[in-house]
Amino acid sequence: MAEVTNNEILDALNVKFGAKITGVNEPYGLLTFETTKDVIIDVLRFLKESDTNFNFLTDITAVHYPEKKHGIAVVYHLHSMVKKVRVRVKVFIDEHHPTIPTATVLWNAANWMERETYDFFGVKFEGHPDLRRILNMDELGVHPMLKQYPLEDPNRVDKKDKYFGR
Repeated sequence: MAEVTNNEILDALNVKFGAKITGVNEPYGLLTFETTKDVIIDVLRFLKESDTNFNFLTDITAVHYPEKKHGIAVVYHLHSMVKKVRVRVKVFIDEHHPTIPTATVLWNAANWMERETYDFFGVKFEGHPDLRRILNMDELGVHPMLKQYPLEDPNRVDKKDKYFGR
């Protein structure tokens, strides 16, 4: 099987989706691009079922950017084992209404990855067959990877300056 280049993948995506493919860059040679949540499943399906053959979903996660308008990026890492290439797909969503369609319609492995992303970031995957916490307690009430909380407990007495001669 012939390998495929990042430019060939990008050209195929641009032909199919046009302006829905944005923010293209290649950190360390990894093709990375952004799209929107209304076409994410179509983009993922195209990458999986087209000649690029991205048959392996490596990971789904999220990143919280509290300073940005759409503060949560849902990140998909795909691998074409046949073509020996990887891509990263990002979708920015509103952190106050963090919803996005589920990728379980394409990969069964997305099930637990999406549950973990929900558990830690609060992203609700619409259509997910069993969206519930996977690592944290059900009663936790917060999503610990969101940057909404102080990094240290302000009530800790062992971190006070007076104990360090300051």
